[in-house]
Formats: sequence, structure tokens, C-alpha cells
Amino acid sequence: MVRSVRDVRPAHYMLKIKSYSLLAATGVEKYESGVFEVGGYSWRLIVYPNGRKSISEEGGHISLALQIVEVEKLSLGWEVLVSFKFFVHDQICDKYLTIQSDAKEDVKRFHALKVEWGFAEFLAHDTFKNASNGYLVDDCCVFGAELCLVNCTGKSECLSMVKEPNNGTYTWTIKPFSEVENKNVHESELFVVGGKNWNIELYPKGDATEKGKSLSVFLRLVDLESLAPNRKLYAEFKFRIRRQFGKNYETTGKSWFGGSNISWGFSKTLSLADLKNVSKSYIYNDTLVVEVEFIVLSVIEDFK
Repeated sequence: MVRSVRDVRPAHYMLKIKSYSLLAATGVEKYESGVFEVGGYSWRLIVYPNGRKSISEEGGHISLALQIVEVEKLSLGWEVLVSFKFFVHDQICDKYLTIQSDAKEDVKRFHALKVEWGFAEFLAHDTFKNASNGYLVDDCCVFGAELCLVNCTGKSECLSMVKEPNNGTYTWTIKPFSEVENKNVHESELFVVGGKNWNIELYPKGDATEKGKSLSVFLRLVDLESLAPNRKLYAEFKFRIRRQFGKNYETTGKSWFGGSNISWGFSKTLSLADLKNVSKSYIYNDTLVVEVEFIVLSVIEDFK
């Protein structure tokens, strides 16, 4: 790879990631950016926070790749030849570290059997995290891509991993509980966190795996259709079953919501024996209070 530094920002795409350490800590293999267009084709920038394991087994680097998408719209036998550069922003000096292949005229061939090219060892973690380099400032970083010499599309996005989002706690008071305790599933009203509609699904007698044993509770992303195709939303959250007296029951979960995964939670939580135990005071005056608190939530916005 050839590395150089320049003043000019990438021409075609920039991806800003806030709270980068939280993204890396989720254990996600890769983050796929939104789609941008260059030269009449659609592309994505892919970031592997802990390295592309199949290539860089030690995981000591960030991997970066370019992927061509929406290939089903292309004619049979298609191929696209591309020369590209990747960038990382030095936020201290306001310059861009530029990384490209060794050969000046190195051209990559994208085709049906090879839709992704990139650098497995794009940037060492030690180099990336070294504060003096300016690549990671206030846990925020900016990557970029430039493909040949095509007019700038101007499209970009910002992924934020938001800790304790505003209005991130929803309290659900179920009264009278006796009217719903024999239902298969009882759903809360919709509530909004991070601009998305959610609700809680409660199985008063337990779901199929915990029937008659414990409460089952799940968090559901209601407006899944608001996500762009193949996009996901990350949430880390805490369920709380409140007591009138004493310490509340709490359990924490995390998941990427999207595709077929529209809800996530726990089949086994509070035992039905404890729930019905008057001395435990989970049910008080025929009232049960269930709460969800969002700890971390991913938010995608335009990057300006």
C-alpha cells in the first residue's frame, strides 16, 4: 500500500462514526455504509472495526473495503474496472491520510464472483488510537473513498452510537393485571426512542419455551419498514420489573434490529412463583410495572 497526506477531502463518499469504541465493542464483524453512486454504479464503504478475520487473523488492524451493490440491475456478464483510494481524516491537522494500492495504475475488477475489494490491514489499531495522529478524536472518526475521477455525488452519512438517548426510558403500567395475566401475549402502546417506534411484548404465562415457568418479555421495533433495505439498527437496553418494596428485577440485552430480526428479549426472566409472591410486591394493587431503558442506540443521519 502507498500512503500519502493531502488537504482535499475525498471526492465521492465520507463516513463519520461517533462513539466508535461502542461500535467496536458490539462485536459486529463489519459496518456497511449507505449506498452512494459513482460512474452510474452503486457502492458501499465497509468498515471492519476488528479486522477482516478471514484475511487478517490477528485482528490488529481496521480493514476497509469497497463493495459494488445492486448488481441485479446490471446486464449478464457485467464487470466494472475501478481504481480507488481510501482516506482517514486527521482531525487535528485537518488533513487526510490517503491509502491506495502500490501500483499507481492498479485497477480492480469487480464482477459477479468478486464484488468487494479493499485492504485487510488498512490501519493498525495502535496507529488509529494514538491521540497524536488525530484519527480518533473524542471517540469520533471519519473515513472516505474516492473512485477514479468522477464528479462528487455529495452523499454521505453519519453513524452515531448514542449513549442514554433522550427520552430513552419507557414505563409501562399494567392495571388491572388480573385482566391480562391469562393472555398469551400482551403488548404495550407504541413509544418513540431515537425517532423509531417501539413496543414491549409481555408473555404473562411465559412464551413457548417458558410456559408456566416465568415471564417472557421482548423489545420490538415496530416500524421496521422505516429502515432502508439491508440496514440494521443497534440497541442495548435494560428491562426492569419494578417492585413496590425492595430491589427491582433487572436484565440487560443487546441486538441489531433489521431484516427478519424485529424483536429481541428474554424467554426466561422473573419466575411466575416470585411474580405471584405477595411478599415480593411485584404485583401491588393489581398493578404490574414493566420498564425498558435504552443504554446505547445507533442513529444514522446525514453527515454535514
